[in-house]
Amino acid sequence: MDVRLTSEQQQLRDAAAKLADDLGPGSVADLDDDGRAARLEKTVASTGWRSLRSDEASGVEVAIVAEEFGRGLVDVPFLGPVLADDLQRRLGRELASPDTAPASVDLTGSLAGVDESPTELAELSGEDRERWYALALAATTADIVGAARGAHSLACEYAKVREQYGSTIGSYQAVAHLLAESLALIEGAISVSRHAAWAVDELPVTEAVEAGRVAKIYCARSALTVCETSIQVHGGIGNTWECLAHVYLRRVLAATEAWPVKLEELTIGLS
Repeated sequence: MDVRLTSEQQQLRDAAAKLADDLGPGSVADLDDDGRAARLEKTVASTGWRSLRSDEASGVEVAIVAEEFGRGLVDVPFLGPVLADDLQRRLGRELASPDTAPASVDLTGSLAGVDESPTELAELSGEDRERWYALALAATTADIVGAARGAHSLACEYAKVREQYGSTIGSYQAVAHLLAESLALIEGAISVSRHAAWAVDELPVTEAVEAGRVAKIYCARSALTVCETSIQVHGGIGNTWECLAHVYLRRVLAATEAWPVKLEELTIGLS
């Protein structure tokens, strides 16, 4: 596996990152801004990224968008539509859209429209069904990694401006070490997440599912620590409604519970 992104994948990442930065919520209050959400929905719909799999995009490319959307707390559906698109592609037909999408359990609506067990799965072959499951694991894992990156960036920016005893808190080793440890967790999570996304299309199906399960467990654990660290670095304000750190944490917890994985499901050791 070549972990480097191609030039086209880098362009996709940059475009998804710009969209998230420009139209994603910059504060908790922005989550209630219907005008911003409408502009975001229109822009995401126009990109065609919800039909990446029909356009023959790889699992890596789906994960690239999911990761940047997680980082930017993009609060319009992506995971549900892109997985429905993959299912449609495998069935060779257009899926009927439900009249009402299931509500998301997190504040950013990242799981709006997600169906963990669509009835159409029964029509697929065993291999196609497992490939779809591997993509679901890889996409939700990428969203988790993105949210961890966003929470870490939020903490770093705060540590640069918040002062205590005449110095920014980031200058103190106790805070700097916490942020460095979070960065190390994120770097590891990116690697294992990227491998799972690559495995969706490139490895035998049993290995692809295993890679997805390993990534889901590892990244969920790492992201939980990163988000809790972000809240800790923010101090008292980190425990308030106004701080975005808890929104990142909620997104990680929600994505972790979508297609959840238990240690006993793995065939390799992971403690």
